[in-house]
Amino acid sequence: MSTELQIILVAVVTAVAASLPGTYLVLRRTALISDAISHAILPGIVVAFFLTRDLTSPLLLVAAAATGVLTVFLIEALLRSRLLYEDASIGLVFPALFSIGVILISRYAGDVHLDTDSVLLGEIAWTPFDQMIVWGVQVGPRTLWMMAGILLLNIVLIGLAWKELKLATVDPVLAALLGFSPGLVHYALMAMVSVTAVGAFDAVGSILVVALMIAPPATAYLLVDRFAPMLLVGAASAALSAVLGYAAAYVLDVSIAGSMAGACGLLFAVAFLLGPRRGLVAQARRRASQRLELAIRMLLVHLMHHHETETEAEECRVPSLHLHLRWAEARTRQVVREAESRELVVRSGELLHATADGRRLAEIAVVGESN
Repeated sequence: MSTELQIILVAVVTAVAASLPGTYLVLRRTALISDAISHAILPGIVVAFFLTRDLTSPLLLVAAAATGVLTVFLIEALLRSRLLYEDASIGLVFPALFSIGVILISRYAGDVHLDTDSVLLGEIAWTPFDQMIVWGVQVGPRTLWMMAGILLLNIVLIGLAWKELKLATVDPVLAALLGFSPGLVHYALMAMVSVTAVGAFDAVGSILVVALMIAPPATAYLLVDRFAPMLLVGAASAALSAVLGYAAAYVLDVSIAGSMAGACGLLFAVAFLLGPRRGLVAQARRRASQRLELAIRMLLVHLMHHHETETEAEECRVPSLHLHLRWAEARTRQVVREAESRELVVRSGELLHATADGRRLAEIAVVGESN
């Protein structure tokens, strides 16, 4: 297997693994928690390393998960005090824990690979040089196997707790009434986020893992409406971001992890603009359609109120219609054309008349306004 292919596989597996718990964070509107956890678990990793002196020890994942849960507990404890809002609580807890981790690394771990640059930025290009050896045979990068295991763990946990996670995310009150424990589900999810974040440290670092955990699910949120498709689309977006990011890094000779995060942002921007229902273009079209529909009804009401006498009918002449409606001429022509295409109005010379369908629509509009 070539080095390039190994890097791409690590990138794809890491991105997909991060996107799965990130989907729940986006739906819960707690995306900033991922940033807090990805930084605050650092002291747990450092302490576990001091105990094991092994960067590959599973104890690091356990310590990271425990520190992540501790982070959430401290944040919620400050929230329960009612003295601080959530953003302030997060802003107090994670810098404090992260700074402890940085101090410990700088003071006691300066001679090992556990350095601040690795933790913050990561370097996925080096992962192929750290091979896992089984019975004397190299079976692939150690990071690839670790992230594949975390990905599998995330899939299994989501599958086993599918209903509980979904219900606690969408309606925690109903979940509690049905006998589920939203608090337990919440802390389990935070543990999943913590384990995923520490696993991604070697690949993309604690800063860029936030982009991989939030941007693909946010992209999926703009593209689909249902829960399960959002998980799948988010994972697909994450995988595509990894591939595009590596390609951009290869061509431009820049950071692979940074390019992956940039690709995540690019895909989100495309969805933000062109999403079928929530995209800016779709919203602009919907607003324009609503304005046109309102204008047509205003035109029909105007015609209905000015058709009884010859004097009133003068206000229904097409050339001067824009003056009475106080619209721009181009806007008036657009509304008249649309009303004619729907057979709501007809012309009689220069006069415009509402058809039977048009009068019914005008009467409905008048009744709706009066109610």
